[in-house]
Amino acid sequence: MLLKPLDLVVSVMAAVIDEPGWTHAAMAQHVGMANAQVFRAVRQAARLGLLLAEPSNGRIIYRAHKAALAEFLIHGVKYYAVPSRGRITRGIPTAHAAPVLASKIRTVDDAVPVWPDPDGPVRGESFEPLHRCVPGAARRHDRFYDVMALVDAIRGGRARERALATKLLPGALDAARA
Repeated sequence: MLLKPLDLVVSVMAAVIDEPGWTHAAMAQHVGMANAQVFRAVRQAARLGLLLAEPSNGRIIYRAHKAALAEFLIHGVKYYAVPSRGRITRGIPTAHAAPVLASKIRTVDDAVPVWPDPDGPVRGESFEPLHRCVPGAARRHDRFYDVMALVDAIRGGRARERALATKLLPGALDAARA
């Protein structure tokens, strides 16, 4: 069984929206992907233990297994999804440049990491998102944006940025409950 980037993105979205009984169609709207792709991603994430599947009234209800998800994001994602960096482009700030970390870390970088997006608010160094749907989904969901920016700090940040993101990530995944 192989974990694909969309499987992980769907698991993160399930954790941050924290809507009991969400449907595949609703999840597809949240992440901005086709229903069939999300259906496959949900089933694979459940097989891998990132989502929990619970039978209820003749259907299966999925919810995020937040402990397993946090463990993988903190300890495994930096090996699983090493980001490509590229040219200076317009985009959405991520990693230490995103609002969730920018107020806590002072940097002197001229080129902040950004997910390439023609409608993005800043110019910076291209930083490959975990999946192509991430920038659009991040624009629609603030909690998702925070978590994915923390994941990017773990994936491609310096030691100090990774340490802070590792500390903040479990709370960001649970913030939907607050």
